Amino acid sequence: MYPAELVKPMREDLTNVGFEELHTVEAVDAALAKEGTTLVVVNSVCGCAAANARPGARTSLQNAKRPDNLVTVFAGVDKDATNKAREYMIPFPPSSPSMALFKDGELVHMLERHHIEGRPAEMIAENLMDAYNTHC
Repeated sequence: MYPAELVKPMREDLTNVGFEELHTVEAVDAALAKEGTTLVVVNSVCGCAAANARPGARTSLQNAKRPDNLVTVFAGVDKDATNKAREYMIPFPPSSPSMALFKDGELVHMLERHHIEGRPAEMIAENLMDAYNTHC
């Protein structure tokens, strides 16, 4: 577990643009039971989350079409919530950071760590925007 003061700015990278933090299994279940589209960002303290994932997620929201719901879990902090979110992402193996787009509770698009690490935030944003244009 990471200290709250360490992860606070990392959480705020997403919550300041409208992402809701999910801290419990029940909150994850409720979020993914909603109708419409939901983007789930598995946040992380790693460098690729800071340089690529969070900026890519934020930039993707500038698209005309965007998910109805924006939620995030924090790997290494909210263990139970993160594990529950990852159950919804099966058959993809757990990775952080990662991003998943759901439509009516069904996984329709996935970005794993290997899709994020080493790629510029703009490329990640474009990938997400393409998914939004298809599914939102």
